[in-house]
Amino acid sequence: MAIPKEGEAVQIQSYKHDGKIHRIWEETTVLKATGNMIIGANDRTIVTESDGRTWVTREPAICYFHGEHWFNIICMIREDGIYYYCNLSSPFVYDHEAIKYIDYDLDVKVYPDGTYTLLDEDEYLAHSQQMGYPEVIDHILKRNVDKLVRWIRQGKGPFAPDFIDVWYERYLSNRR
Repeated sequence: MAIPKEGEAVQIQSYKHDGKIHRIWEETTVLKATGNMIIGANDRTIVTESDGRTWVTREPAICYFHGEHWFNIICMIREDGIYYYCNLSSPFVYDHEAIKYIDYDLDVKVYPDGTYTLLDEDEYLAHSQQMGYPEVIDHILKRNVDKLVRWIRQGKGPFAPDFIDVWYERYLSNRR
């Protein structure tokens, strides 16, 4: 698998299980990249939805993608604290065109006080039937929801106390 260069601006492409594009983030700056992980950041980037509508992100965000875990984590830096939006998804791939993954509907939103909510279970059930998610995907996703909840409770990975400070400072340094 290709590895983007640190400092490079890349696109993020989210797909659905049926192969159709779901959402595209136009530009994310790569802060760290290995064969297994990409940490990126963006601020006020254009997002294009599958129906062609566009919008612009409102705040700086640190993005965490892993090649082995079935989730990715968007850490949104807001005035009242850090909010995390965790997408249950396939592990990412990078192919010189973009960071790509399959979005499996389920999301976990984590609030600045550490509380969290599992979202979109109804969307997951509907898409699971519509697109015929295999049973193995269901098992993998349930295990990864549990893993994500453990990470949240243990302050692991992007939930570690200094994660945002370190990577946001690096992002700001790259922009100067």
